[in-house]
Amino acid sequence: MKRCLMTLAAAMMLTVVHAQTVTPQACEQSFVTPKDAGRYLWLPIQESAPEGKVQVIVSGMLQMEQNVRMAREQVDYYVALDLQPYQGKGALRVCVQNVPTGSVCFKKLVQNDDVDYALITEKYRPLYHHTPKRGWMNDPNGMFYKDGVWHLYYQYNPYGSMWGNMHWGHSSTADLIHWKDEGVALAPDVWGTMFSGSCVVARDNVVAMYTASRPTPFGGDVQAQCIAFSSDGGKTFTKYEGNPVLTAEDKDFRDPRPFWYEPTKRWVMILAVGQEMQIYSSADLKAWKYESSFGQEYGNHSGVWECPDLFELEVSSNLKSQSSNLKSKKWVLVCNINPGGPFGGSATQYFVGQFDGHKFTCESMPKVTKWLDYGKDHYATVSFYNAPENRRVVLAWMSNWQYANQVPTKQFRSANSIARDLGLFTCGEETYVSVVPSKEMLAARGAKVKKPTEACEIVVDMKNQAEIVLSNVKGEQVTMTYDAQKQTFAMDRTKSGDVSFSEAFPCVTVAPTYGSIKQLRIFIDRCSIEAFDADGKMAMTNLVFPSEPYNNIKVKGGKATVYEINY
Repeated sequence: MKRCLMTLAAAMMLTVVHAQTVTPQACEQSFVTPKDAGRYLWLPIQESAPEGKVQVIVSGMLQMEQNVRMAREQVDYYVALDLQPYQGKGALRVCVQNVPTGSVCFKKLVQNDDVDYALITEKYRPLYHHTPKRGWMNDPNGMFYKDGVWHLYYQYNPYGSMWGNMHWGHSSTADLIHWKDEGVALAPDVWGTMFSGSCVVARDNVVAMYTASRPTPFGGDVQAQCIAFSSDGGKTFTKYEGNPVLTAEDKDFRDPRPFWYEPTKRWVMILAVGQEMQIYSSADLKAWKYESSFGQEYGNHSGVWECPDLFELEVSSNLKSQSSNLKSKKWVLVCNINPGGPFGGSATQYFVGQFDGHKFTCESMPKVTKWLDYGKDHYATVSFYNAPENRRVVLAWMSNWQYANQVPTKQFRSANSIARDLGLFTCGEETYVSVVPSKEMLAARGAKVKKPTEACEIVVDMKNQAEIVLSNVKGEQVTMTYDAQKQTFAMDRTKSGDVSFSEAFPCVTVAPTYGSIKQLRIFIDRCSIEAFDADGKMAMTNLVFPSEPYNNIKVKGGKATVYEINY
């Protein structure tokens, strides 16, 4: 039986102090210890409000401080301040600063044990893609597989659905479809907020390596690499007392990706630094030696390089050129970039070559740029460590920095792409990364249906030229065009629904197909469309915000079959 809801004004179980200029020391004048009012203090948020500060003080000591857009005139939604870590440890007080005394938030605070309190049912929340229950999410972090469970951590703001207050959120799944919210894994500390990073499985322990970022008095921020250990499979972490393990004076020094390199019996880490990737090695994940850098003059440099990955893949025999039947392996260096994407904003580029444990060498000419996905909404792509069957499984953040804070969702923002498996294929003299929906998506395929639904897979058997139009009764539509002669695939979302929130949103995205497309697989989930060549030679991910689901499909030059998705 759920505990009855209690407004703080009536219950007086917790003192909430508010002032425009009060300091933590001033807040320590008086307090009341909460006794039995509940685990969560629900903070009313107004997204258009300036940021205030929320502090947790225990026995006169500041324990936590976050920037929160506390509601002034109206409440848009609620977020939770979890009091459990502080309860029973002394006199507990919550202090709200830089918010006018008469603001509506002070009348609407609620404390209880109801984890689903005031949860909004949102029309654009995906049904089979991973999303946070509340708050903001961006880059996938620390993904690994262990004991039959896939673990996903992510850049997370628990205190609002706009970027800020970076934590690591945590979700887990057994099938890459149904996700369990595991709460916050890493929270800000004296070294700063928790930026992106990765996890490795070392014996029975999980080790997270992440960037801690804190502002400087002179503007900008300082970024350093830190580690944390988990002995319970990644549910909880203990930060290393010797943090940080790697520092530098470079700007944009972040997003570590370590992995074990068997030939040298050492850990190797690739790190994003400005517009290059740096490679380090270590025997213990604590002391790091600089090995080399990659990036000068290679690929796209229109923005900051971020979220790297480095791994080996096998060239697929069925996609190789006919001149060779021998299987070969090559290394792929993933480099996410913002801005600089093929259609503006953020995107994922990659390089193919060789790695000897010390240095990555790209096999292409420096000016060659290869994109992993040709949509607008595919960024921060990284892979799961320790995936079974030697698979290379990746997830991406399904948004774009041009408008991620403005998309028309409310209590949450952003989803991850469906899981994808990577491989290699050749076309002409170049080697490219193939992208196919992970086999778990086939397992989730349900019964055939006559029309598209808000959550479905559409398989289109193609001819030389094809046009696919998804539409609804409001006249909103998405048009996809395959041109076999030009070897291109395009998606037009200019009339897809709500495109008003950003001038950068309405667009047509175009991808090379590197040969013919025989079959197209399209995944629809309320606010997204992901299109794949079934052989893996093309992927395109775009958000859409129709006022009603697309329930009609017209195909010229092909035949469509629609399947339910079992979510």
